[in-house]
Formats: sequence, structure tokens, C-alpha cells
Amino acid sequence: MAVEDAAQQTEKPVLIVTGLKQEARIAAGPGLTVICSSSNPVQLREMMMSFDPASISGIVSFGVAGGLSPKLRSGDIVIASEIVVSKGRWLAAEGLSQALYGLPEGEHRIVRGILAGVEEVVLGSKAKAALRATTGADAVDMESHIAARYAEQHSLPFAALRVISDPAHRALPEIAAAALKANGDVDVWKVMRGIARRPSQIRALVHSGRDFNRALRGLRSYRSRLDGASSFRVAEAAE
Repeated sequence: MAVEDAAQQTEKPVLIVTGLKQEARIAAGPGLTVICSSSNPVQLREMMMSFDPASISGIVSFGVAGGLSPKLRSGDIVIASEIVVSKGRWLAAEGLSQALYGLPEGEHRIVRGILAGVEEVVLGSKAKAALRATTGADAVDMESHIAARYAEQHSLPFAALRVISDPAHRALPEIAAAALKANGDVDVWKVMRGIARRPSQIRALVHSGRDFNRALRGLRSYRSRLDGASSFRVAEAAE
């Protein structure tokens, strides 16, 4: 019977939660079900509600994050130890987190850290500093807290792998934050119109673009760890 149960468990995919279409494309692979929220917490909650928790074996939040700790640079990889919000806290499953953890690859440093969950993009460096002061978090994103809450409600293991895009000292331009389409793509024309109205933001956009591309390279370089997470669930079920 244990062998039968293990065989059934291997058929269940790990759910990968992303905020952007680029992240979802990188994450896609065998044994994984990937959803993209377009950095919209309301939309993500609706998407999570459509899942039968019995059909998945675990949840991993995967994507970029904003830096809160001044020690973190763009491209650094954070494996979450826990997720915090103003009135809640969720520990990441240690076994699943260890499956995501590995040796540094090239330019990308790997650390364990605390992720803060928010409902809106944290744009300025002062706002980031205030969030770090109140939560003690090292980085921030808009998906991990929702995925962690769902995992707790349904007794599923949860972990998060996030790569720093904008470091703590960098303010995100409002143009970039407002240019996401509903499907997770960036509305290039909206960015261009924003630049036409506020050309002073060009420099900030260039810096943000470089940071974001560095973060995406970090996600690609570490993508294989998602396969490790899937394998971990299979091995755990067989024990």
C-alpha cells in the first residue's frame, strides 16, 4: 500500500507561483504546474482558489523580489526561511527549502532570508527601509504570502526561491510599476508614453532594466533547483 501511495504522489505536480510572465516561462517544466498572477494579489487569490489542493504535492513561490536588506545586490538568490506580513507569519518547509538550496553558480550569491509579503509594489528606498524596520525582512514580493497562506490552510509544504531585482537603495520608477498587462507582459507603449511625459525617469528605468535582467539571469541559472523540489516530494512520498 505504501508503494501505491508513493506512486500516486509522484503523479502530483508541484505548483509554482509566479508574478510575471517571464518568470512563468523560466519555471515551466515536467512535474510542475505554473501560474502567473501578473503581480495582482486579488487575481492570484482567485487562481489559487481554483486549485484542488489534493491535486498538488507542494507549492514554491518563484520569481524576482525587491531588496530590503542593504547587504543584498541585484542577482542575489534568496531561499526563504519564512514569510511575514503585518499580521501573520509562515515558516517555509525545511526539507523543500533545502531541495531548492544549492551551491552558488557564477555571479549569483545564494542566501537564506525572510520575505515580506505586500499587496502593492514598494517603490521608494524610504518605503523599503520602513518595511524592513517593521518586519525584519530581507526582501519583498507580492505572491509568497498568498501562496504560503494557501499551503498552510491545506497542509501542503511551501518554499520560496526569489532573486533580488531592485536592491534596497534603488527606487522603482512608477512608469515600470504601472506598465504590467493583465497577462503578465510589460506594456511597452505605456512605458514609452510615460517616458514622453516624464523624461527625467529614463535614467531610473535604465538602472531598473539592468537590475531586472540580472535577476532573470539568476532565475535561469537556478531553474534546475525546481526539478530538485519536485524530486524531493517524490522521495518524501516513498519513505
